[in-house]
Amino acid sequence: MRRIAIVEDDPAIRANTAEALRKHGFEVAAYAGRAEALAALRSRLPELAIIDIGLGDDVDGGFSLCRELRALSATLPIIFLTARDSDFDVVSGLRLGADDYLTKDASLPHLLARIGALFRRAELSREPQQAEERLERGALALDLKRFTVAWNGRPVELTLTEFWMVHALARHPGHVKNREQLMSEAQLVVDDATVTSHVKRIRRKFQAVDPAFDHIETAYGMGYRWKSP
Repeated sequence: MRRIAIVEDDPAIRANTAEALRKHGFEVAAYAGRAEALAALRSRLPELAIIDIGLGDDVDGGFSLCRELRALSATLPIIFLTARDSDFDVVSGLRLGADDYLTKDASLPHLLARIGALFRRAELSREPQQAEERLERGALALDLKRFTVAWNGRPVELTLTEFWMVHALARHPGHVKNREQLMSEAQLVVDDATVTSHVKRIRRKFQAVDPAFDHIETAYGMGYRWKSP
């Protein structure tokens, strides 16, 4: 049974979400605040975390918790589920390392679809196909068995979502992937704006290792491609 942690300060929403997920076969641990959740999750990480941004008097507590969880695990799937829907909040959440961002008006089937997509990618990272355990494209090296990324021999810390997006692009250098194709190949269930935010964040992480990195090109009006060697 997969274990999901919910961090939500509203008692009714927390209870309803936890009960709905339990009915769909998940083990659920629910927490009201950041400190309580972090103390518990440090001793036992869940397989996925669903976090609200505002946690009681801590208006950005979820952002802090996301950063702290990402420091504990680069691969833990993290979803923000919040009433805050501004572009600033969405971009902030993704920059801090969340894999997905949903508002609380999302339906349960929608939430379950996002959870399912993240779990499928987690399974792929643990059990890569034997024919493709390593992908190398010039300075890029992706290890699908150990779930690591290197650029010119230096590690690049990517989240699970970011890893599969790079993989989808680098498999076929020079080929333009539109957002729909990129979502399909990376098993993403997100909107166009979220894809764009992830691509920007991936670029920044590679540029932190190599300021001259420019291998993810934008094909305006079409999508993205990995630059051919």
